[in-house]
Amino acid sequence: MECSSYNNQVMQQCGVPAIENLFRSYPQLRVYEDDIRGRYGMFEKTKMSIEREEGLERFTQGHKEFGVMMTEDGGVRCMEWIPNAKAVYLKGEFNNWNLVQYREIGFGKWKLFIPPNRDGSCAIRHCSELKIVIETKDNQRIERISPWAKYVVQREANQGFKWRFWNPPSSQRVQITHTRPNKPDRLRIYEAHIGIASDRCEVSTYRHFTSNILPRIRDQGYNSLLLMAVIEHSYYPSWGYQVTNYFATSSRFGTPEEFKELVQTAHGMGIYVMVDVMHGEASKNVLDGLNMFDGTEACFFEEGARGFNDEHDTRIFDYKKWETLRFLMSQLRYYVNEYHVDGFRFNGMSSMIFHDPSKHAVQQSSFRDNQNSQYFGMQMKTDGLAYIMLMNDMLHRFYPNVITIAEDVPGMPALCRPVSEGGLGFDYRLCKDAANVWAKLLNDTRDEDWNMHFIRQMIRENRVEEKRIMFTEHHEQNEVGRMTMSRKLMADSSMPESQQLTPCLDRGLSLYKMTRLFTHAFAGQGFLNFICNEFGHPDWVELPSPSNNDSYQLARRQFHLADNQQLRYKFLNRFDRAMNKTEERYGWLKSNQAIVTRAQESDKLFVFERAGLIFAFNFHPTKSYPDYRIPVERFGSYKIVLDTDDRYFGGHSRNQPNVEFHAKTGHYDNFPNSMMIYLPSRSALVFSLSNLAHGSNYGNSGNNVCNSYGSGQNDSTPGCSRNVRFNIERDSGSSRYNDASRSTSGTYGNDYNSGAYSQDFNRRSFSDGYSNQGHGYNSRQQYW
Repeated sequence: MECSSYNNQVMQQCGVPAIENLFRSYPQLRVYEDDIRGRYGMFEKTKMSIEREEGLERFTQGHKEFGVMMTEDGGVRCMEWIPNAKAVYLKGEFNNWNLVQYREIGFGKWKLFIPPNRDGSCAIRHCSELKIVIETKDNQRIERISPWAKYVVQREANQGFKWRFWNPPSSQRVQITHTRPNKPDRLRIYEAHIGIASDRCEVSTYRHFTSNILPRIRDQGYNSLLLMAVIEHSYYPSWGYQVTNYFATSSRFGTPEEFKELVQTAHGMGIYVMVDVMHGEASKNVLDGLNMFDGTEACFFEEGARGFNDEHDTRIFDYKKWETLRFLMSQLRYYVNEYHVDGFRFNGMSSMIFHDPSKHAVQQSSFRDNQNSQYFGMQMKTDGLAYIMLMNDMLHRFYPNVITIAEDVPGMPALCRPVSEGGLGFDYRLCKDAANVWAKLLNDTRDEDWNMHFIRQMIRENRVEEKRIMFTEHHEQNEVGRMTMSRKLMADSSMPESQQLTPCLDRGLSLYKMTRLFTHAFAGQGFLNFICNEFGHPDWVELPSPSNNDSYQLARRQFHLADNQQLRYKFLNRFDRAMNKTEERYGWLKSNQAIVTRAQESDKLFVFERAGLIFAFNFHPTKSYPDYRIPVERFGSYKIVLDTDDRYFGGHSRNQPNVEFHAKTGHYDNFPNSMMIYLPSRSALVFSLSNLAHGSNYGNSGNNVCNSYGSGQNDSTPGCSRNVRFNIERDSGSSRYNDASRSTSGTYGNDYNSGAYSQDFNRRSFSDGYSNQGHGYNSRQQYW
């Protein structure tokens, strides 16, 4: 049955309840009103048809009716949708591979019931192998795995799957003991791949992740976990994008119960768990996937050329088909109900919204008027857009705490606006703007030529009412053939702390912290970190494949680098924890957009305010600025609550902690107050009003940095452990500028360089000296 055969002109006349809210925010979209009404009309008609025929509640829980499952009395109920079948059979180990025939019940559906054994036990043993045999209308006999199979195991690495009946006894089932965390009001996401989450050259497991990685995620201050490649896929190097079995968790990492235990353990730690799903494309595998399931190219997919994505070597779903909608939406509800997953990131969306993704794939993510046209018109797949609206509407109706994230088309207008306005209904979109900016600057621009307005315009776009998740790099930037940011910045620098800090390494450590803090704080409502980038993992990820002789050398994450207290990776790990804990305390991700108070090109300074905090960045490679005047919105005394230059984070502690900086009244740069600060070169400071900064700033004497920035776990600094105070050692050398140049607001720390001072004191700067010593900060090529 097709659910979307509606007249487009009729659809364009459909009423959208809150469309004027959309136009008030984005008046430039009014010229596309007919398209928006058409999408909404198809969504509404499809939803009404489902409600009328079956009801959305039942329709979206197909996993309770389709597939092979045990009944309460020990029998086995089986049902499949196989429209091209003339006859259907089940066989398996339970009956020595003899054929048991289904009966047809109409609309391409086939049904079978197997009674229990005489003793009341289930006729099909747990974990025994099954196969569906289909006799097609052209008299072929083919063997398939049920699309609703809950557990499949691989014969050999990257080979086909065997379907096993998953029905463990109650003694082997994980009991739900932890309630779901509340829906976060902002997201600090740890993006992870189970298989690489180990130091060892192997495919890691759910159990290893549960025992060893979840505590790290909690201690680093992340409140959300996003798991890649959990849905079963036969080709490991595909990162889980070529899905074969939509209701099965990947068996290469463990059993379904072990995955359930992972989710339960995360919930016990207060971590919100999301998984990647692919509703745009599926694997082309025939024997163990959905492709050619009933012997035809059709079934769940589009027919002809539109049913294939040749670039990805995948099949594309047909959203006009009733059973395709049932299948995809039921998968989401199954993972929420069975595994207590909290949310989803949707990948491969280009295939859902464009008829030909290769021609209309979006390269730019910024919302510009002249780019809107690519999201409207004949190239758009209206039935796919209606499905997205239906899916989001359904999930948020039945599960108000579920979060949905859109990837792949972040520039699409109204992507994260409510369905009632004609939007697609996602909660967040993954925004690549920040990653693109840093990549552009690091690859193509000398440090001294970084443009502050370029950073501002590219990262902060004007679609403020749609929530964004920002990142400096995620899994795509860490795939084979690409250089990680850590490698770009620090090259092959020696990381042992016992060895001299080179200019290259000092630059790399500083910019790594600064770019992550800026991305975290400036524009988004969420921040995403790819596994191990919290401490600057040097290597990219290359999953084992024939092209690398099935090597696991780069298919792992070396957590020991952060744990080794002799290596400087620990500094980046500490800073990441401090950054998350500071956000947790002050909540900038849930606050209004940042207000830029200073973007000074010649000085390379960028200052903004958000959540009552002042963020001051000095990107200049050599110049520090004592007594630098910045505009301030709120009057009062301020303290530093986060300093990228603190020695605890591998910096030089050029600012002293516990110094108060006093704002003065009087308009300055269109702000009512101003404040004098000392801003060292290549560093960033975060200020809070003193009365709000308790327990957050550093100190020379007994400052509880462990309590301020995290548990202190994995830190072997003398005297540092959970809830134990320790001191940060600082240089006792004399100041490198005279007392007359000190701010009246307080006493600054020691400048760490032996360079010459600038005579241009009107700009209140001095040179930090590396360029004078011939280390060549002006030469980008030297470092990568």
